[in-house]
Amino acid sequence: MTPNPQKRQNAMARCRERRIVIPTLAQQRDPALIPAEIRRALSSVDMQATDPLNLFRITWHNDPATGGFGPVTALELPSSLTGVPARIVGLVGKHFPTGAHKVGAAFGCLVPRLVSGEFDPTTQKAVWPSTGNYCRGGAFDSALLGCQAVAILPEEMSQERFRWLESIGAEIIATPGCESNVKEIFDACWEIRRTQPQSVIFNQFEEWGNYLWHFGVTAPAAEEVFARLAGPKDRFAGWVSATGSGGTLAAGDRLKQRFPGCRITVAEALQCPTLLCNGFGGHRIEGIGDKHVPWIHNTRNSDLLTAIDDEAAMRVFRLFCEPAGHAWLRTQGVPAELVAQLPLLGISCVCNLLSAIKTARYYELDEHDLLLTCFTDSADLYRTRLEEMTTALGPYVELTAARDAERYLWGATTDHLRELSFQDRKALHNLKYFTWVEQQGRTVEELNALWSPSFWTDLQAQLPEWDRQIEAFNAETGVRGPGSGVREGAGA
Repeated sequence: MTPNPQKRQNAMARCRERRIVIPTLAQQRDPALIPAEIRRALSSVDMQATDPLNLFRITWHNDPATGGFGPVTALELPSSLTGVPARIVGLVGKHFPTGAHKVGAAFGCLVPRLVSGEFDPTTQKAVWPSTGNYCRGGAFDSALLGCQAVAILPEEMSQERFRWLESIGAEIIATPGCESNVKEIFDACWEIRRTQPQSVIFNQFEEWGNYLWHFGVTAPAAEEVFARLAGPKDRFAGWVSATGSGGTLAAGDRLKQRFPGCRITVAEALQCPTLLCNGFGGHRIEGIGDKHVPWIHNTRNSDLLTAIDDEAAMRVFRLFCEPAGHAWLRTQGVPAELVAQLPLLGISCVCNLLSAIKTARYYELDEHDLLLTCFTDSADLYRTRLEEMTTALGPYVELTAARDAERYLWGATTDHLRELSFQDRKALHNLKYFTWVEQQGRTVEELNALWSPSFWTDLQAQLPEWDRQIEAFNAETGVRGPGSGVREGAGA
């Protein structure tokens, strides 16, 4: 997009009107850098309120106990639960506004365009193509910045997502199909381009803001957790993430630079194994997308592919949420305090966990190896799925819990897995052609550029300039301290 001085002036006027100060990525990475007056004002603002101050809560450092900031929230799952000696740790996304970390990726896509004059919140709609959490994050960010959001997501996603989007005033476009029907989402975007040229589409699958937010914010959070938990002999063994939009995988690029022995594991659904074997199909692991390779996925840096049976993800999710599942896990030596926290994992989080277990088994990792992953959202977004499983399968009892744990959790093996050679990585890169060049208007020259390692390091080097633009924008708006903006329930 081309920067437009008038759009930038309109954006600044909107921020003056709403007393909005935009955080830098450095402040989201380290809330100690947030001005003291904003930190004080946040103490009286609910963590989920649609208040512009909550832009500063788009961070891994939210402390739900105090409403302030603290160490990165992470959950370590012990061997008694995972069945492997490696230490598996997940960054917890529930404590972000909206209850999922995707609000950060949406911020990374929206704000650089806002402060540079590529997006005008007073005249343009912000369109958020998604399989669920990203469009929620985009709608939330749009509400804080006072612009109309359009959420695009498959009609078969959980009802919790649709109810929340309605409550915040987003315009909703429900596309045909389930989690894996991403092309239908892209088709809806092309229709908007044709009929609503003033709308701006923030396509997470190709927006570099998604990649850079995770590179600049999520990866340092993982580094902090490792520094806190690791002993002198411990190793950062790997970063595990579902392919999704490719954004969370970007954290692995930075972690590999910091920890040269780190591997990147990419998870997808076995029912739609696009990366593993050019497969297709529908599945139930909400939030991970598929049937294509995201434009922003640095395939040259991926080491291992795992395909997770969606039945395994759903059964273990139920094990982690049902009282009978909790009771049985406690009898197996899983600490009660940890068991109580297992609903912090939503369905795609369980997918990441099972992928981490496969990774640990394949590489024969031991107690000195830490595998880090992302627990994107929580069970709060999938209560209706639990109700559906109870209706279909009957009440959950301890015998069912024992079967599910033995078969799907402790029985996770190295099947449906491939370690990637150089040619395997190049094949994944080439697979982008069919979505992005043939369907989405990219060029072969752009595609070829993505294969060069220098493309990615040059991209990563842009982060400081993004923060300088945000600081310049804030300086020109003249908004120094917090003001009252849109409050809970006020809509977009």
